Amino acid sequence: MMKRSFIRLVIALAGMAVMFSSAAQAAVTINVNKGRVEPLPIAITDFLSNDALGPQISQVIAADLQRSGLFAPVNKAAFIEKISDPNKQPRFEDWKAINAQAMVSGRITREADGRLRAEFRLWDTFAGQQMTGQQFFTQPDNWRRVAHIIADAIYQQITGEKGYFDTRVVFVSESGPKTARQRQLSIMDQDGFNVRALTGGKDLVLTPRFSPSRQEVTYMSFEGDQPRVYLLQLESGRREVVGNFPGMTFSPRFSPDGQKVIMSLQQEGNANIYTMDLRSRTTTRLTNTAAIDTAPSYSPDGRQITFESDRGGRQQIYVMNADGSGQNRISFGDGSYSTPVWSPRGDLIAFTKQSGGKFSIGVMKPDGSGERILTSGFHNEGPTWAPNGRVLMFFRQNAGAGGPQLYSIDLTGYNEQAIKTPTFASDPAWSPLME
Repeated sequence: MMKRSFIRLVIALAGMAVMFSSAAQAAVTINVNKGRVEPLPIAITDFLSNDALGPQISQVIAADLQRSGLFAPVNKAAFIEKISDPNKQPRFEDWKAINAQAMVSGRITREADGRLRAEFRLWDTFAGQQMTGQQFFTQPDNWRRVAHIIADAIYQQITGEKGYFDTRVVFVSESGPKTARQRQLSIMDQDGFNVRALTGGKDLVLTPRFSPSRQEVTYMSFEGDQPRVYLLQLESGRREVVGNFPGMTFSPRFSPDGQKVIMSLQQEGNANIYTMDLRSRTTTRLTNTAAIDTAPSYSPDGRQITFESDRGGRQQIYVMNADGSGQNRISFGDGSYSTPVWSPRGDLIAFTKQSGGKFSIGVMKPDGSGERILTSGFHNEGPTWAPNGRVLMFFRQNAGAGGPQLYSIDLTGYNEQAIKTPTFASDPAWSPLME
């Protein structure tokens, strides 16, 4: 087991009295509630610093915003004004001339105690005003995380919704030949950087899932050829078995408050859904059928659960109350449906659909209406939501490829992005925003 200590970032928001005060309402906004969104031209200037760190932080901010599909960073070669003091108001006419509707400037300095101080300002160039200004203090090793936090602040200021860049993704890293494939539990930043292995690769691991309230994951492992569900605390590296059941347990997932794990338990050829209270270790059975009920996922308020079942002859999506009552099928399209997962916003359920020889990633409302396919391919599977409910990550096995790869796509279906990893990768699970 490789242990990783998550260093908590020390963040200090600067007193806004020493910053330029923002006007009552900035003109620059993005409406994320419509279909295809035209990306907003934004200029990300190189943050001033005594080394390469300033430009590197600017580069990560620009990459985060561009990858969201909502922003189009302006080519730096077009910049007219050279920022020499980020505390001074820029020449707005120079930025309007290159159609930069927003502009970001900043500075990176090293404090006497060795910490970094990162400060930035977001400007509305057409309104001629500052939209926000903040500063953060952290250890030098956390510079990439500072960049993600600044990108989140910009995203939220312009869209009105929380960002998702200061997050992690746990996934299954796959390496070696198909006949002897090693699968390790791994974790990375949401942009594919800082990959770390969490398990050794000796035993098969599947379906990792993040806790919504702690830096903790649950996953399934065939350790010693015995399938069990485990809890792994990322900060300490401590691992424990959720429970020793007589059958095979799989598809574990946390409840919204992080106090329960819901999973499927297979016995005598069929599988049913159970919850386990992590404090008392008591289990509660929620389904009782002769079918295979699996892949449960709570609604964000904890009142309902979506799951897949073949009780009707092939895999379909169902919704039930948290106590197991009111089990209703909600998917009725052609083909089969699997891996349902409820959006953090509560408005949609993502799924995998197999139909016409293709695997698709789609979304539907909790009552089954409004089904919409976001992307299709040879083999797409395993959607997971960003914590703001605007982006999905999934894995794809392309025809002829050696192994699966991770991709992300937003709810418009127009912004698909490959997430590069050192090895093949599958079963992604997005973390909540870091604290």
